[in-house]
Amino acid sequence: MIRVRNFWRYSISLVITWAIVLILAVKIRGIEKAQPFFFVFWGFCIGWVSTTIARYVYPPPKKWEAKQ
Repeated sequence: MIRVRNFWRYSISLVITWAIVLILAVKIRGIEKAQPFFFVFWGFCIGWVSTTIARYVYPPPKKWEAKQ
């Protein structure tokens, strides 16, 4: 069985962190001045999706799989 390398836990923690950052940005700066944060967030999402696709297309080498 292949060991999960905490990718999903890391992804969930990033979603929570981004939610906190965006909520704080809107509360502190207002919706109009917080738009740069949303642009950065969407850029991050595009990069995260491409990284996730790359993980499935190019799996890690055999040395990273757990031996049992």
